[in-house]
This record gives sequence, structure tokens and C-alpha cells, in this order.
Amino acid sequence: MYFNDFNPVFIIVFIILWFVLQGTAYYKFFEKAGKKGWEGFIPVYNYYIHLRIIGRPVWWLILLFVPVMNFFVALTMHLDLLKSFGKYTYLDQVLGVVLAPVYMNYVAWTDTKYIDKATSIPKPKKSLGKEWFEAIVFAVFCATFVRWIFMEAYIIPTGSMERSLLVGDFLFVSKAAYGPRTPQTPLQMPLTHQTIWGTSIPSYIPAVSLSSYRLPSLGKVERNDVVVFNYPAERDFEDYNKRRDGKFHPLDLKTHYIKRAVAVAGETLEIKNTQVYINGEKSDDPPLMQHIYFVKTTEVIRDRIFEKYNIDPQSIEQRIPEGYFIHLSPDVAEQLKKLTFIEDVILQLRSEGQAEFGIFPDAEYFPWNRDFFGPLTIPARGMKIEVTEESLARYGSTIMNYEGLKSVEISEGELKINGEAAASYTFRKDYYFMMGDNRHASDDSRYWGFVPEDNIVGEASFIWMSWNRNGKFINKIRWNRLFNAIE
Repeated sequence: MYFNDFNPVFIIVFIILWFVLQGTAYYKFFEKAGKKGWEGFIPVYNYYIHLRIIGRPVWWLILLFVPVMNFFVALTMHLDLLKSFGKYTYLDQVLGVVLAPVYMNYVAWTDTKYIDKATSIPKPKKSLGKEWFEAIVFAVFCATFVRWIFMEAYIIPTGSMERSLLVGDFLFVSKAAYGPRTPQTPLQMPLTHQTIWGTSIPSYIPAVSLSSYRLPSLGKVERNDVVVFNYPAERDFEDYNKRRDGKFHPLDLKTHYIKRAVAVAGETLEIKNTQVYINGEKSDDPPLMQHIYFVKTTEVIRDRIFEKYNIDPQSIEQRIPEGYFIHLSPDVAEQLKKLTFIEDVILQLRSEGQAEFGIFPDAEYFPWNRDFFGPLTIPARGMKIEVTEESLARYGSTIMNYEGLKSVEISEGELKINGEAAASYTFRKDYYFMMGDNRHASDDSRYWGFVPEDNIVGEASFIWMSWNRNGKFINKIRWNRLFNAIE
């Protein structure tokens, strides 16, 4: 699976095929409704005739150009056309949606007759139970489709992105930004992820697995985008991606993570004294980036001080007699320094050359840590490396885990692919380096490595709700964060 950014050939073929199938169906539908068949091949005007045939207002044409809304309008028009030709059973509607426009041609060219405008045809009598069932199925279908193609809602459960994103923020994530993926596990309960709500029972049947492809996108991941992705690592000591049977969830159902893409494919990243450098140049820091500081004071800091400087109590890492360890932005740290009862505010740095346990790619080979890291080049599709002990220490796990190769063996500076020794390797995918804005409280690429392009879910667009678990009554809602764009 690779990004498909409106490949001209793909788009042209798709548009031509859709135009021909829709036009041939319209040709016969229009003739049967007493209109001119050739009008079915005139773009936009054919939708005007369609609306006249089914009895819907012609101003609906405008709604066909409004994103998201156009899906629901087109679906209604589609089903109304079937109804106007006597196809209004539940099975007809399902076939008309799933197999359109093939099923539309079948209906148009078989022995069907135009009955009347869909809005004028009396609804067939149905039991209350059947009406509710069909309404629920239709609603679930629409929600599932929108969730797959356009947007999906997420909640921030941890503080790794604070203060840019807060625990309790509800986000809308754009799937269209980077292109929606076709499902790898099609037999899944709608509107679930990994398990059925409130249980540990898998919500899908793992026996049926398909290759996943990415549909055309509005763009690619760019540096500093806030990205939702499927957690890539599969480590035995973690439960993130594990099922009850000990096996791991498939790619599209791995745990969702949200981080900032601090470096994209082909760029070289280095961290010096917490500052990120890309290709040797200082990178822009997130406006609300945080680190852990030691606030030196013998006094108890009152809640009103925390509230004044917008410091969440959850940001307090530890309280000792000499002071507090708190996650702060540099600006707030400087403001606290000026308070008379604060002796000092000290950034908690790891020493350069001091290897941190669990650091990527290999703490034994590279003495890196969260504050001094790299340089490390992010793999890009087509990037070639010579196979050496050092290059395999950097990229061996990526080649083994994410490149989709059937058999990879790495030992003593040697790389074997499908049993044959390789002197060099050319990457097949683009990768990204993700970090949380709360730099000292983030499980990110510094510890588990690159994020493959396959794992990208979407771009975080805006906050639609923010819930403060420490607030009281009406203050549980962070009103100032509602509908804020994410930067």
C-alpha cells in the first residue's frame, strides 16, 4: 500500500468508467420517465433531470457540491430513483448502494416501468419493528461510511501531547487528508475498534484478511502535522496491540496513537539539548511544547497558583520536600522563576552521550537519549543503504518488521532476504518520525522507531469537545477549547 495522490491515470480511468456506467443507466431511466435519454450524459444537467423525476427540489443541486452533505443528498437521490421505478424493498436499497452503479444499470435496462415521483408514491406499510430496524441499519451504514472516508472522532487519553492537546479533548480526525484506507478486516462489527464495547471480545473475524490500499488523498503528511496512526510496535511486554489469545491485532485495528510528525521521509533528524534539528537546521518548536522541570521551593504551591498559570494537577510528576517536578512549557517556567517563593526552575536534562534504556534504535550501539538523539535519517521509498553492522543497527528492525518481506534474517552484520545475502537494501515505503509535544512524557519514535506510511490514519483537524475531569459542574467543559483548530 502506498500513497496515491490523485494519480492522473487512476483518476481519469475512474471518472470515465463512472461517467459511462451512470450515463447508460440514466439514458434508459430518462427514456422510461418520458425524458430525452441523451440528457443522461450531460454532467450536472443530468442531476437536474434526476431531481425532476424523483420530485425533489432542484436547489438540491447546490448541496451536491457541499462536502459530507453531498454524500447524504446523493444517497437519497439514488434510493429515490430506485423507488420511482418500483424498487423500494430493503434488498433493493442494499443492492443499489453496495453495487451502484452496476445495479442501477440492471434496474434501468430490465423490465421496469416509471411509476411516479418518489415523493408522491405512498410508503408501503411496515411494522414498527421493521421501520426501526431499517432506520438503524441505514444510520449505522452512513456513520460507518463517513467514519471510513471522511472523519472519525477520537479522545485524548494521556498527556503526551499536552499542552497542545489535553487529556479529555475530543477530536475530529480527517481521513481524507492523507487518503482513507480500504479495510484489512472487512468482517468487523460496525463502529467498533479491536473489541466489542465494554468487553475484551474481538470485534472482528481475523480469518478473513484483505490487502489494504490507500485511496486518493488531499495531500501527504508534512512536517509538524498532528497525526493519528496505528501504533506500529509489537512488543511482547506490551498489551497495546495484543488480543486475548496472545496474538497481535491486524494493522488497521492496532491501537491509535496521536503525535506530531517532527520529521518526514528522507529528512535527517537530530536532537541537541532538547532542540530538534532537521537537516542541520533548527526546527520550529510547537507553541505549547513542554518538558519536565524541577521547581525548587520549600513552600506548598497553592491550587490558585496552578490555576493562574494553567497548570493541570496531572502535570505534577512528583512532590518532594525541596520542591516539585512539573511538566511545563518554557514560557510558564520563566514566569514561575519570577515568583518570590520560587528559588529556581531547572530543566531536567539527560547528559549527552548517556544512553537511555529502551532508546531507538539500539542503546548499546548508539548512546542516545530523549534529549540528545541522532543524527538519524528517516527512511524514504527508494532510499538505498549499504549493508553494514552500523546500518543494520539503525534500520535492521525497520526492514524486518515493516517492509512487507516474507523472510528477513539479520545476524553479525549480515542481511539475508528470502535466504539470500544482500549487500545493499532499497526501502519500499516512506516513514515518519513522531514525537509528543510533552517531550518528557511521551512514548514515541525515540523509543519504538519509525511509523510506516501504512499505519497513518489521518490528520487531527479540530477539537469539538473538551472535558476536564477535575472541573466542577459547568466547568467540567473547557469552553475555550471548543471547535479550536489543531496546530
